[in-house]
Amino acid sequence: MKKWINSFWKKNYLNILGIILGAIGGLFYWHFVGCTSGHCPITGSPVYSTLYGGILGWLLFSMFKPKSKNKKENP
Repeated sequence: MKKWINSFWKKNYLNILGIILGAIGGLFYWHFVGCTSGHCPITGSPVYSTLYGGILGWLLFSMFKPKSKNKKENP
């Protein structure tokens, strides 16, 4: 079990870090900027704002994932 967790972490640490930091950023955005009327689809709810931030963090951090060395090069 520990071996599986270590290999999973090595493969996905940037994605997990991006989701966590993005979710925290989305929650902070909701708290400090937010939407006072409640009609905003993303910033009107802390849940949606946190989820949206997590998705954006995942997308942003996944751009920096190193390329796999196991792929064969085409001649």
